[in-house]
Amino acid sequence: MPKKILVVDDSATIHFMIRMVLGKDRRFELVTANDGREAVEKARTEKPDLVVMDVVMPHMTGFEACRVMRGDHATRDIPIILVTTRGEAESVQKGYECGCSDYVTKPINGLELLAKVASCLGE
Repeated sequence: MPKKILVVDDSATIHFMIRMVLGKDRRFELVTANDGREAVEKARTEKPDLVVMDVVMPHMTGFEACRVMRGDHATRDIPIILVTTRGEAESVQKGYECGCSDYVTKPINGLELLAKVASCLGE
């Protein structure tokens, strides 16, 4: 049975890029959301095995969504990989303080993302 991955970004281009990297792999089923608020809702209803989420988004940032998910009994154990252009040390530290499992900077390196996804999923 494929692992369900919730991909969260407000950019259609990034959704496409991540689909190109992960969507070809039959081990994964991709579900999408366009902002942090939608991510929290879909994490609760879809119960993904992993969330791959941008940081800078409307309505709720990835940092905020990560904090909300970590505080919710239904979503607190779902691994979260933040994928963002925010690569400065302060942002990386903030991501881990918010509860992310891993952190990847854009532009996305497909092999790096695949390796981190596999690691978060215990593969």
